[in-house]
Parts: sequence; C-alpha cells; structure tokens
Amino acid sequence: MAAVPETFRQAVAALAAPAERTGVAVSEVRPPKRLAPWAYAVAAEATGPADELATARLVLLHDPDEPDSWNGVLRLVVYLRAELDPELAADPLLPGVGWSWLTDALHEAGAAADRLGGTVTLTSSARFGDIAGPPRSHDLELRGSWTPGGEDLGAHAIAFQELLASAAGLPPEGVSLLNQRAGGAAPR
Repeated sequence: MAAVPETFRQAVAALAAPAERTGVAVSEVRPPKRLAPWAYAVAAEATGPADELATARLVLLHDPDEPDSWNGVLRLVVYLRAELDPELAADPLLPGVGWSWLTDALHEAGAAADRLGGTVTLTSSARFGDIAGPPRSHDLELRGSWTPGGEDLGAHAIAFQELLASAAGLPPEGVSLLNQRAGGAAPR
C-alpha cells in the first residue's frame, strides 16, 4: 500500500484538532470505502432542549488525481439526520432553513467551500404493529459536499459541529436556555 500523503495526514490532523462544542459528542468512525484512495470520518450527535436527536457524519476524501468535479485533491461530505416535531416538519420553508444551517455554519466558521452542493429531504414515518417507538416520526436529512478552501481544515470541523448544534436546536456557545417551566437555567 502506498504511503499516506502528507496533504491527507495534515487534513486529518486539522479536522481532529478542534475541541468539542458544548452539547455535541464527536468520535472517529470507519470511513466509507471506494470513494477515494484515502478517507477519514467522524460521527457526532447532539440532543436538543426538546430531546430531539440530531446525528451527523463528516467524511474527508483525498484523491491526488484531483477529480474534475472536486476542483481539488480534498472533498468533504456531510450527512445529517435530525428528528423534528410535527409542527416544524409541516413548515414548507424547512428545507431552505436546513440548508442554511450548513451554509451559515461554514460562513461563520470562516470555512471556504468551493463547489458546495447537496440535498435536504423531509420524511414522515408511521409505525404499525409491534414496533417500538412513537406512532409517527418526522426527520430532516441533509446531504452536502464541498471542496475545502485553504489548507487548514479546522474551520470545517467547527462548522460541522455548529451545523449539528443548529439541527438539534442547541443555543449558540456561551448562551444558556431558560427553563420555561421552572424559570431557571436549563441543564447543560
């Protein structure tokens, strides 16, 4: 097997460097195979104030042959799934809002993204018979990919965590939610 390219090694180190955001748990996972000669992946999850779960995966791909569609040797791919309450799931503007979670997170982190594209899908499921879980569930799935600008990918790791925090409904860092029932600070 060929030696791991220095570009890929530095990109992995930069993605792994940022501290975890409050309310977001990140762990390294096995990357998908066959998408590129080298790949690295992390998974993350967050639970929002209304106990809705959001999970995500960020995959770094490296191909020294620089595929035309990438416009570079690195590509980042994100997949996010967030549980929704029924009222929010019915909002016709939700797909645009979901996409803005990604674009805003990239912008606010200062993470340049070339050839950014993706989809936002809303799903509703009904359970029948002997299957555990609520009778109905609603989810948002976001898939996106982009070629990172610059050499330090740390800003992209921060944007990934902020994307997940937005999807889970977590407040911005340093802001506490007030517990509406007791009038005090919500647990963090």
